[in-house]
Amino acid sequence: MRFSKWHAHGNTYLLIERDDLTPALVRRHAKGSDGILEVLASGPDWARVRIWNPDGTTAELSGNGTRIVARWLAEGTGAERVRVRVGPREVAARMLSSGEVEQQLGAVEVGAPELLEVGEETIEITPVSVGNPHAVVFREPDEGELLRLGPLIERHPRFPGGTNVQLARVDGPHELSVAVWERGAGRTSSSGTSAVAAAAAAIARGDCASPVAVRMPGGALRVEIDAEHQALLTGPAVEVPS
Repeated sequence: MRFSKWHAHGNTYLLIERDDLTPALVRRHAKGSDGILEVLASGPDWARVRIWNPDGTTAELSGNGTRIVARWLAEGTGAERVRVRVGPREVAARMLSSGEVEQQLGAVEVGAPELLEVGEETIEITPVSVGNPHAVVFREPDEGELLRLGPLIERHPRFPGGTNVQLARVDGPHELSVAVWERGAGRTSSSGTSAVAAAAAAIARGDCASPVAVRMPGGALRVEIDAEHQALLTGPAVEVPS
């Protein structure tokens, strides 16, 4: 089994080249990471992957995960442009001279704000789909609040399959600060699809305009949303020395 360890602003994944992982194997090997990127097949400029959460569940998409796979593939083949397939979605990525990776993540759908009964309070959330589910809450991205609200919203009956959760603060017309609770992983330093979800929700509210710099504990990602609600995400992906 060939594997390497990567991170995107501290969001750490193991990248493994095999196609027979099971939930039990994932739970054993993913300890201390934010998940596993299982490369099922690859070619000179494409790869097909399965994204595993540390708890043995799978994710429909990961912006940081696909960016890591894109960088891994480009470094191995020398390709400047690559494609990463996750289930039905294909992410096109381009290596930039800055060392960052630019990704076309695809369509983003922002729903109308909703009120949820969470514990003993009523919280307004904005549901967003980036190929995976998100619940954006516009309030101070305080860690204590994230640890309290994250698991409650993740497992709320409104989201039968669970959801990713973001606490987002608008810092300016092109700036957000965001704390992330990731479905199946918990608190994390960075999340690509969470950055896109928070930016898209802020743009839909009229609080921000594209592009948006989304600052998370691990660092900032750049999110652009075009008139057709297509997302472009730019950020780093770095291999961790063994």
